[in-house]
Amino acid sequence: MLDVRRLRLLRELALRGTIAAVAEALAFTPSAVSQQLGTLEREAGVALLERSGRGVRLTPAGRNLVRHAEAVLERLEQAEAELAEARHGPAGPLRIGAFPTATRALVPEALVLLAARFPALEPMVSEMDPAGVAHALRAGDLDVALVHDYDLVPAPPEPGLAAVPLCEEAMYLACPGDGGDADDAAVGSGGLELLAPHRSVPWIMAAPDTLCRAATEQMCRAAGFVPRVRHQVDEFATVLAFVAAGHGIAVVPQLGAADPPAGVRLTALPVRRRTRVAFRGGAGAHPAVAALTRALRDAVPESLRMISSPGAEVPMPSPLPSPSAP
Repeated sequence: MLDVRRLRLLRELALRGTIAAVAEALAFTPSAVSQQLGTLEREAGVALLERSGRGVRLTPAGRNLVRHAEAVLERLEQAEAELAEARHGPAGPLRIGAFPTATRALVPEALVLLAARFPALEPMVSEMDPAGVAHALRAGDLDVALVHDYDLVPAPPEPGLAAVPLCEEAMYLACPGDGGDADDAAVGSGGLELLAPHRSVPWIMAAPDTLCRAATEQMCRAAGFVPRVRHQVDEFATVLAFVAAGHGIAVVPQLGAADPPAGVRLTALPVRRRTRVAFRGGAGAHPAVAALTRALRDAVPESLRMISSPGAEVPMPSPLPSPSAP
């Protein structure tokens, strides 16, 4: 019988590419990972790995075994979810990852609802960029997480992870306006061509290698130019403060622009950002995960809710754009 823990290591190697990366992600030593994979090969009776330069790669038999491992691990998640429901329902620790906008705009209200409904549940929130969510879920550092994706940026599915829709919001171009109270911030609408007149002005964007940055750059390319990025700021309240002070322009999501400062003009763009609740494949029925998902949906403003069948899971999109993205 093949050992499930070793199958998990093989799956991680397929995802991360190197034994060193697997060891770092799972808090093992590289030699321990190599030893366990060697034992798995002996159990399988066929070569699963082959040398490739200074590293290793999966053989066809290894890749085939990874596909079976994904199915096995998902069924184990489902079994654990059913056992948890039979034991006690939603209770105990629940480790939640959330990106900053969701942490501020959605999570606090969801935790209030969760505490009222299931006082035995102990949610623990870690604020993090969606880029780190997939690894944290697979490694067991998180039980559930909020992730997002944008129009215009292809996002391949993450093997072994699933997600359910939560909300969808508009994206806005934020420019210095004529001042006044925040409630007077002008809101208009238009196509991506309205970005073209801003090709020569300074832009404020998130750090490189984030999905937010990739989406904004792709919008600018669709409008026919490469933006001049002067400031790199991740938190949208700070971004809007920079815009209000005249230091540049930016693209911000609806939840990040809910309370713009005086001197900011918002113009709606034909691009949407979708937020999803992500978890390991098969874990969506776990009582704690299901309880949080319901609380998050109840915390979302009705105008932003995404319509989906209850419990309908889809593969979790990658938090980073595909290398083939234009």
